[in-house]
Formats: sequence, structure tokens, C-alpha cells
Amino acid sequence: MRIQTPDAAFEEDLDRSLRPRTLQDFVGQDALKAQLQVSLEAARLRGEALDHVLLAGPPGLGKTSLAQILAAELEVPFVQTAGPALERKADIAAFLSALEPRSVFFVDELHRLSRALEETFYPAMEDRELPITVGQGAGARVMTVPLPPFTLVGATTRAGLLTTPLRDRFGIQHRLEPYAGPELAAIVHRSAHILGCSIDEGGAAAIARRSRGTPRVANRLLRRVRDFADVRGSGVVDQAAADAALDLLEIDDLGLDRLDREILDAICTKFDGGPVGLSTLAVTVGEEQDTIEDVYEPYLLQCGFLKRTPRGRVATSRAWAHLGLPAPSEPGLF
Repeated sequence: MRIQTPDAAFEEDLDRSLRPRTLQDFVGQDALKAQLQVSLEAARLRGEALDHVLLAGPPGLGKTSLAQILAAELEVPFVQTAGPALERKADIAAFLSALEPRSVFFVDELHRLSRALEETFYPAMEDRELPITVGQGAGARVMTVPLPPFTLVGATTRAGLLTTPLRDRFGIQHRLEPYAGPELAAIVHRSAHILGCSIDEGGAAAIARRSRGTPRVANRLLRRVRDFADVRGSGVVDQAAADAALDLLEIDDLGLDRLDREILDAICTKFDGGPVGLSTLAVTVGEEQDTIEDVYEPYLLQCGFLKRTPRGRVATSRAWAHLGLPAPSEPGLF
């Protein structure tokens, strides 16, 4: 038996990962990559830490992968945490004080930081200093701990929840957009090669079409289609195998799954097309409000199936048509 060191185990985990390792491997987001390439090259030429980076966009588009790529391209340490894990100022101080020079410090779900903790980042990002209060009461005093140059990479799915002072301290700000079909098909091909899975153009296109414009979803569907092809097919992921597997998973041609359709069906059939409040909708379909608002609703809005109004969610005529239901004929409903 071969005993692995932690570093060896980590490398094997990376080998099994489908995440891209370099900007060249990262598919899509061409404008973002071109801008980052210039910033990376400038930082390397000057031997400086990269400016702080804010990455915004829906889940699954590659924000974490890009943060890891930035560290790899600069050949500097990568330190990762998440907003909900930072509960006290001491948590932030422990991370920042342990950073090596030019490290990339990645904070996922940055919008979930409390306002008080956001303020702890201000002097660290701007002046590379960390004020620490020593003592209590009248004898308390503030000590300033110098920090090494570092790059804070923040990722958020809700950039609007960040305060303006924090957002303005990021010198590089980008928003990732959903991927087009050909880009997703290229990602599926790359992932299939890493997984040792045989796939043809039709199979990759079928998976891409139902992936909601999201690489994470595409990779998840590829794994399930591969299982189906191995068990019930020839082992090759072609269009027939992909369509059959995704139909079995109840994912339709637009990428809507069972809960997506339940949400639309509830609005259309139980609430006459709406408007219906988010809390009422959550109880009706048996799902948390945050999950509906953050996971399911953005894609339904993107597809044009829902409208948000001051009184609640309203189904559009496209939603009725997608469900195969006759739309109400009342004038002005849509």
C-alpha cells in the first residue's frame, strides 16, 4: 500500500478536478480573460501583487476557478474561505496576518459578510494595515499590524448587496455572463476527455443545450449521462444517449428540471398566473425562499417565463406555452 502525503493527495484531487488550471484552458468569457491577462502580465513585470479583484455573477460560472487560476498564473499561494465562515474580526485578522507576500486571498459569497466585518477589510485592502484593539475600557489602545502585499479576490452572486465603500476598493471588477451553446459544448468535450469518456458532437450539443448556460451544470449532467451510456448504452455519449438520460432525469430541452416546472405550474394553475408572493410560492412547492430566489428564479427570468412585480411573481405567456397550457385571455394580464 502506498501512503500518500497530504501534498500528493492534494495533487491527485486536482488531477481529478474538472476545473481549468490556466486562462488558456478557461473556456468562454473572452473579454474578461483578455483584461485579466493584461493585469496579470503587468503584475508579473513589476513584481507586485495583483490589484484586488471582484468577480460577480450567477453560481457555477467559474468564479472560484478564476481565483485559483490567478494564483496559479502568478505562482503565488492561494488561500480560500467564505463570507459565512468569517464571523468575527479575529477570523479575518487570523487569515490576513498569516498571508505570504503577493498571496491570493479568495473570499466566496462576499455579500454575506456583516457590515462591521466589511469595514475590517478597508484598511487591509487600501493601506495594507490591520488595526487591532488591545485591552478594554479606558485603557484600550489600537495597534496597527502591517500586512504583506496581497490580492483579495471576492466572489459574489449578489453584487448589489455589497456596500459602495467595499466595492470601490476593488481595482478590477468583472461580471461573468451565462455561456453560449458552443462554449458549453467545448467545456463538455474537455471534461469528457479528463473523465476518459467517449463523446461525439451530438452528445456534447445535447448536454450543452440543457445546461442552463452554466458550466457546473454541464459537468454534472455529463457525469449522469456517462453513467447512463455505460449502463444502458454502448458506452459512447451520443445524442441518443444524452437525450434518453436527460429525459430520465426529467430535464427538458431548455434545461428546466422538475422543480422549475413545479414553480411555473403552481403560478399558472394554482394562482391563475399570478401575482403570487415569494413566501406563498415557497410553501406551495415545498422549497426555501432563498433557494427559489437565488437558484431557480434567475434562469426562469432569463428564459422569459416569469416577471417580478411589486405584488409578486407573474407567469408570462411563454410559461403557459412551455407547459402546454392555454394562456388566459384576459386583456392586460401579460
